[in-house]
Amino acid sequence: MTRRSLLAVVAGTLLVGTAAAAQSPVLDKLARRSAEQIEVQHRQDGFVRVQSTVSFFVPGPSGESSEAEKLREKARQSIYATAARECDLLKATLASDCRLESVNSNINSSRQYGPAQQEGFTINGTMTFRITLK
Repeated sequence: MTRRSLLAVVAGTLLVGTAAAAQSPVLDKLARRSAEQIEVQHRQDGFVRVQSTVSFFVPGPSGESSEAEKLREKARQSIYATAARECDLLKATLASDCRLESVNSNINSSRQYGPAQQEGFTINGTMTFRITLK
């Protein structure tokens, strides 16, 4: 009985796999058509996504002290302020309308390992905007 069950499962899997493979060209064609329609829609509407990335080093304490926490908050605030000003820059150059879609900030501490290396941290920020071209 176990052998029969195993054969039934294998046969069922083969039948389902064959049916799915037979539908694949149709699904591929529909997916391509949808992607083409979306691309044409974006071109007609004039919407473009713009991504901007900034990275800088902030010297100072990188531990868990209140001074280090204030410094990290100030660095994140700088990323958010940059994102807010970026729409103004985009409007001045190539956009008639701008909308901020996302902001990501990442802080990596850098401990002092030698006399030449300064203690601090690196902050990276990535911003994504949706703009309407002029």
